[in-house]
Amino acid sequence: MSSEEDLSAIRQRRMAELQAQQAQQEQVAQARADAEAQKDSLMRKFLTPEARQRLQNVRLVKPEFAAQIELQLLQLAQAGRVPLPINDELLKQLLTQIQSQQTKRDISIRRV
Repeated sequence: MSSEEDLSAIRQRRMAELQAQQAQQEQVAQARADAEAQKDSLMRKFLTPEARQRLQNVRLVKPEFAAQIELQLLQLAQAGRVPLPINDELLKQLLTQIQSQQTKRDISIRRV
């Protein structure tokens, strides 16, 4: 009987741990979704429809680069360093500036 009670207690503890872990994961997912929704709302406010479409196209090709661009655009807009709303031409200029700042990878193949 004692082993059954111990086993039952272990199961209950494990179930409580799993439920707490699941609740924590749900909170993290909800916080991430809220942050994403807030970012999307700000991007709608800061970008013209054409600029948003261009950023969507960049996101399809280079998701990491698009995320970096979004963060920089939000920082620039909130600091007041760019005129609002950001149009397509200004976004093109910002994209070329940021892309030129990034280090380009040179791949050289040496044959021995």
